[in-house]
Amino acid sequence: MKLRIFTEPQQGASYEQLLKMALAAEQGGFDAFFRSDHYLHMGEGDPGPGPTDAWITLAALARETERIRLGTLLTSATFRLPGPLAISVAQVDVMSGGRVELGLGAGWYEAEHRAYGIPFPETAERFDRLEESLEVITGLWGTPTGGSFEFAGRHFQLSGGPGLPKPLQRPRPPLILGGHGRRRTPALAARFADEFNVPFASPADCAALYGLVDGACEAAGRDPASLKRSVALVCCVAEDEKTFARRAAAIGRQPEELRENGVAGSPAEALEKLDSYRQVGASRVYLQLLDVDDLEHVDLLAKEVLARLG
Repeated sequence: MKLRIFTEPQQGASYEQLLKMALAAEQGGFDAFFRSDHYLHMGEGDPGPGPTDAWITLAALARETERIRLGTLLTSATFRLPGPLAISVAQVDVMSGGRVELGLGAGWYEAEHRAYGIPFPETAERFDRLEESLEVITGLWGTPTGGSFEFAGRHFQLSGGPGLPKPLQRPRPPLILGGHGRRRTPALAARFADEFNVPFASPADCAALYGLVDGACEAAGRDPASLKRSVALVCCVAEDEKTFARRAAAIGRQPEELRENGVAGSPAEALEKLDSYRQVGASRVYLQLLDVDDLEHVDLLAKEVLARLG
């Protein structure tokens, strides 16, 4: 099982804060540093400096890190046209030396679309656009050099697309799809994804959704074992109860709720919870760290959880 650090910068984080956490994650030996792709603070509290753009952030981190993988969980297909997004991700992949992964979703947070003037279609159309976006992005990346990519979809039409620049990774950067959808999401994952992610769910719910994506793979003629399974979980770990309570309060959560719904409590409790997800098929866990200034938390997780994970 691999552990990845996952941040939510729309809750209030500057680039410098994210850089410090990414470097701490890399130094600690974590597999990847991921961030959400949102433009608006969620819930109450101080929005801090405001949002940062996910792919601008990752481009900068690509040049300031050396080993750790970088990606989004998840970029909304409503935010960017698929052709320019394919260019951006390919460029960041080259800038990073081939360490980028693209998590892409249909989008769900209507308020951020209103706040920044981004169209927000109905659910069915958003999934249609996501499907076409995946076809366009993979099509552009897969177009032979010197060739051209043609696409005539309902929402996107491309003619004479050169499919440049090419990403460094071959055949392409890994694609991550996920969510709680029970029909279209598993079908799209079976068709396009390298990894299927379930956000903030119990082991039993993950097992059920993994089963749906197994069925979708089989229906598509794909070996289900070729698709990695992952889960994203809030994380709050400490060596003593006083520090645990302080960390929980800092992110506006209750200790017992965190123990129930996240990777939380003592390092031993965290390891036990992680094992429960391993048993249902998760090979990667995204640890959502909501206090981006608590670098001691990252260090503790590296030394007392990651190092003992096995």
